[in-house]
Amino acid sequence: MKRSQLITSLIQRGALKSPALIEAFEMVDRADFVPHELRAMAYEDIPLPIGAFQTISQPYTVAFMLELLQPNLSDRVLDFGSGSGWTTALLASVSQHVDGVERIEELVSFAQKNLAKYDFNNVAVHQAHDELGLKGEHFDKILVSCGADEVPKELLEQLNNEGVMVIPVGNSILKVRKKSDGSLQTQTYPGFVFVPLIRQKS
Repeated sequence: MKRSQLITSLIQRGALKSPALIEAFEMVDRADFVPHELRAMAYEDIPLPIGAFQTISQPYTVAFMLELLQPNLSDRVLDFGSGSGWTTALLASVSQHVDGVERIEELVSFAQKNLAKYDFNNVAVHQAHDELGLKGEHFDKILVSCGADEVPKELLEQLNNEGVMVIPVGNSILKVRKKSDGSLQTQTYPGFVFVPLIRQKS
């Protein structure tokens, strides 16, 4: 499959809708974020291995989650579980600033190398430590790319009021909106599978 065919397919299937996100998928080439030996498969709508028993997510799933998140140019975004940096790059093209967080050291380096192929000056990828996210920081939007058993309290504390988090919980994707009074409004979209969120041990 060609890159243009993948994008057309995502639009036709209703996963990709927003002009800004369509443009992001056109600008950020998934082939730049997979291992060299898998570049020929970069435009297949499947997850692909990126090393360390991790995967780059299926394009349909990434498009679906980003449409739920609706990042915009005024947003500071946390990309939790940034992996190879593909979602980080997509977010960087439509947001004010993106902080990627990844617990696996070799993937932090891989993501930084991949992101360097683009002229982004609004993105950073951080090595995860014991805490989830970036302690003491706050974000307008949070994208989580690994499956959790529940919505982590630590990440909710880093989400601004009126902010949105999109996170896999179990076999569903949750869209969690934090209202102005701090209460939560959650929508659930079932039928997805993700690699698990693994907490660092102290």
